[in-house]
Amino acid sequence: MANNYSAVFKIEDLQKKLAFTLIIIFIFRLGIYIPISGLDLDKLSSLFGSGGVLGFVNLFSGGALERFSIFALGIIPYINASIIMQLLTVLYPALKETQEEGEQGRKKIQQYTRYLTIVIATIQSIGITVGLRGMLTPSTSFVPFLIFSVVALVAGTSLVMWLGELITEKGIGNGASIIIFVGIIGAMPSYINQTITLVKGGIPIYNVILLLAVLMLVMVGIVIVQEAQRNIPVQYAKRVVGRKMYGGQNTYLPMKINQGGVIPIIFASSVLSVPIMIIQFIPSLSPISKWVGYGTIFYLLVFSGLIFFFTFFYTAITFNPKDISDNIKKYGGFILGVRPGKPTADYLDKVTSRLAFVGASFLAIISILPMIAANITHVTTFIGLGGTALLIMVGVAIDIIRQIESILLANKYDKLVR
Repeated sequence: MANNYSAVFKIEDLQKKLAFTLIIIFIFRLGIYIPISGLDLDKLSSLFGSGGVLGFVNLFSGGALERFSIFALGIIPYINASIIMQLLTVLYPALKETQEEGEQGRKKIQQYTRYLTIVIATIQSIGITVGLRGMLTPSTSFVPFLIFSVVALVAGTSLVMWLGELITEKGIGNGASIIIFVGIIGAMPSYINQTITLVKGGIPIYNVILLLAVLMLVMVGIVIVQEAQRNIPVQYAKRVVGRKMYGGQNTYLPMKINQGGVIPIIFASSVLSVPIMIIQFIPSLSPISKWVGYGTIFYLLVFSGLIFFFTFFYTAITFNPKDISDNIKKYGGFILGVRPGKPTADYLDKVTSRLAFVGASFLAIISILPMIAANITHVTTFIGLGGTALLIMVGVAIDIIRQIESILLANKYDKLVR
């Protein structure tokens, strides 16, 4: 394994991709420390010190929201826009036809997503700026601050969106996931310092150890389920073409338990964070936050429901049983014990639904388990680093490793051909 990865430093294309990704990450981290002037940052910091949903959203932005920097909204508006566009693609046949036009159609959908991101970012930036009105410095006038803040936040979101697309196109991994991953890693030192402060303040050390043990257990479970798949045996009949015989081989159709990976949990987190963040920013709605806030029973139930919805939704748009069935039948194959054609499509649909249910249940459990553990141990400093963040970290790490391995394998075959 070590010898395989040592080849990373010998392949020029892979070196360029890694270097490009690191440069984009550096630019993103640099933008986090460019604040929008006009707010009392001490008051803002105390607001985020309580954790909760603001701490979670701040984690997604890489700490930019806590500093009220130009990247304060992070990648969340782009994720929300992607969710809406995928839903509209399913609901409206015209958009679906556009998406199926190949590369040109994909570019059109991507352009619509960008426009929608700007609209969502504008709405969110206005809401956040109005919500932080009470934290303005004495010398700052609200109206000029509102205009400047909205322009800066929308411009920052556009830049983050562009940086993410650059990583996806020219770097390693999915750009949006990489940006969230970097934000989570960047928050680690802060979590550790806050935990040390809690222990000095009287929280028993074994409570911290218990919480860390739960987080480690969740990570192990994530790795196991992320790699798990069900192999459906497929038999191909023998065919005689001229004097040669083709087919007659046994293979299998791999179906992952967690088909959507980190996508359903990112979508659910992004959708739920917006209304709860608005409730927390508006003083008149603060009593409601006790019942619907981050970590409450209502939040956990709605969050779990959204995870189930997006798991089934994402599986439905990425896996088409009818197309798979037609392809198997086209090449003379059949699933053992199942007739070709519609029975095969129905069988695959049934298996997919069961796997999606198992995957959604797993995602829901690992999402709420760290929250419950934090409430029991009273170690709330890691509440932002819940199952969602852990799943994103592990999922992105596995995705990066697989992409590097595929490049290494392609390079190896290329040398053999030469």
